[in-house]
Amino acid sequence: MARTGYSVQTGEEEARAKANELPISPKHSIEIARTIKGMKTGDAIAYLEDVVALKKAIPFKRFNRNVAHKKGLEGWDAGRYPVKASAKFIRLIKSVEKNAEYIGLDVENLVITHVSANRGRRMRGIFPRAMGRATPKYAESVNVEIVVKEA
Repeated sequence: MARTGYSVQTGEEEARAKANELPISPKHSIEIARTIKGMKTGDAIAYLEDVVALKKAIPFKRFNRNVAHKKGLEGWDAGRYPVKASAKFIRLIKSVEKNAEYIGLDVENLVITHVSANRGRRMRGIFPRAMGRATPKYAESVNVEIVVKEA
């Protein structure tokens, strides 16, 4: 696993957390990151728990080709329920809350100021086919970072 730095410099009143090479969809991660940016951490966790429970959808604004409409989306029509990626984001938000608590910030008033989700390494494999042939397959990964600040 490659060690990578943060894409943004943080001050002393900010906490941050990062997860490298999560085995989740990059497209789902980018849409979740866009949705939770600017939310309070408690609200973001509650929203993502509703996504895991299939009660609320994540609006897909960029990767929305052939994506069906979902009810309950405000200002957008296409959306999905990325359960696996939402569970990883919940875990990362709880981690950044613990980091903020450690440096002395008020956990109840944390606002997500920066979220970045970008593609990680692709792990190569093969998919066996008929007649002794093989097709390449790739397992994608994602690097996610979150920075929070006290509001």
